[in-house]
Amino acid sequence: MNPSTAQAEVLVDELVRNGVHHVVLSPGSRNAALAFAVRRAAEAGRVELHVRIDERSAGFLALGLASAGGAPVAVVCTSGTAAANLHPAVAEARHAGVALVVLTADRPPELRAAGANQSIDQHRLYGSAVRWFDELAVADDRPGNNAYWRGQVCRAVHAAAGPGRCAAPVQLNVPFREPLVPQDDTGWCESLDGRPGGGPWTSFGRASATGTVVEARSPRGLVLLADHDMAGFAARWAAELGWPLLSETGGVGVENALSTGMWLLDVPWLPRGHRPEQVVCVGRPTVFRQVQRLLADQGVEVLLVHPDPEHWPSPAHDVAVVAERVDTTGVAVDPEWLESWRAADHKARTELAAALEREEVASGPVVAGRLLEELPSGASLVLGSSNPARDVALSGVDRPDLRVHRNRGVAGIDGLVSTALGVALEHGGPSYALLGDLTFLHDSNGLLLGPHERRPDLTLVVHNDDGGGIFSLLEQGRPEYGDTFERVFGTPHGTDLAALCAAHGVPHERVSTREELSAAVAPAPGLRVVEVRAPRAGLRGVHERLFRAVADALEG
Repeated sequence: MNPSTAQAEVLVDELVRNGVHHVVLSPGSRNAALAFAVRRAAEAGRVELHVRIDERSAGFLALGLASAGGAPVAVVCTSGTAAANLHPAVAEARHAGVALVVLTADRPPELRAAGANQSIDQHRLYGSAVRWFDELAVADDRPGNNAYWRGQVCRAVHAAAGPGRCAAPVQLNVPFREPLVPQDDTGWCESLDGRPGGGPWTSFGRASATGTVVEARSPRGLVLLADHDMAGFAARWAAELGWPLLSETGGVGVENALSTGMWLLDVPWLPRGHRPEQVVCVGRPTVFRQVQRLLADQGVEVLLVHPDPEHWPSPAHDVAVVAERVDTTGVAVDPEWLESWRAADHKARTELAAALEREEVASGPVVAGRLLEELPSGASLVLGSSNPARDVALSGVDRPDLRVHRNRGVAGIDGLVSTALGVALEHGGPSYALLGDLTFLHDSNGLLLGPHERRPDLTLVVHNDDGGGIFSLLEQGRPEYGDTFERVFGTPHGTDLAALCAAHGVPHERVSTREELSAAVAPAPGLRVVEVRAPRAGLRGVHERLFRAVADALEG
């Protein structure tokens, strides 16, 4: 099966699964794959097909069907002015509150750049007239596309239907490469089936007095906390379900929480008796690849708890249900399941602590762990978006009494010094930030405070490894890329942080031992910087040793 045919078949199948009963089609070349797929679905009695040669008429026919039937209707056209001719119907649908799912076929990017026939800019073609827009990646034969295509259709129909609010049109722009017609070959790298039972790929929780609710059913599940602000809810659900709680923000020190959760997900013992049947993901996970692997496991049902039903994340495009709350009633608690995870956490925590003691103080997880141990109760802690966010979670130290903040919306290193100042000014008590050197330098202007500006009690702990240490842990940090790595990824800068701080009138202290670090972060008034220098070259080895220590403990 060629990619265009595979994609079109999946899109149409998922439209039907999401309750689309009518498809209006105008003929064309670039939308041929969709035309074949819709006709097959119509012949199978799954959808009613309406063909109109004029896109303007097609759009208003779809509008009438959707308005009278009260359900989303799909309208499909080819590229170029054909898509522009749908605009009047789309505008009417927006102001009338009618659910249209507009699928505009398009040329792939290389043909747009060449000025190909029937090629215009279709990106957000209808502007504010649509509630939601997306352009799919050009189809190719690789694992994960089935979930991606189906998930985006679910987003489109959900946005168009607008549960609890007025309906609206949406646009899904779909670039197709040739061949655009079905071929005899049937091979594909993965199953293109939808969810068992004919339901949508992603559904939405039932309504309740406290918002939409998702039902947990299995005695063998995990609660994954990705939003620290929702720790209280996550802890309650984990306790009621008898499930372990694993946190991307590190040990949260509440019932059922595991301090070494991110390590446990990364070792190969997990499938042997510890593979969960369900995962309740609270918030948007962003940091750890082992979390993404878990959520992409097709044998695991992912239930997403997220406060925004319009802009919810979809880890691995495999979220089964999205809701705002969890219903824990009716789950038979399995004490052995939780106890097996607790036993593993105890083994891992014991060996991790010993392994960290063997490392130099400048190692990221060591710095993070010592900082967590020394901070006063009730302090605020802002974490940099690169290694610091990971190091805190990998340190195995529980500090539920801290107020932790991370800029994980987009997870950039921009403005972290200023963010920490803002958090500290509002917090009003001892405040801290753990930042990498590039993050610190990227917003060094945040230290530029006029003489009349209020200065909070903020300690900026800067883990300085003279460059982009995070890349040492990624694929480009492998030894075979050494010739390229240092210049374009390592990016050494050689900046004298003491001189930089002096220029801004900010006290600076450099530490090199655990004892010095502990003393340096003791509560003190005003704004100051504590620098811990680290050799970036050894970072990959540190993580490998810590991983090996945890893995060996669990294998034993």
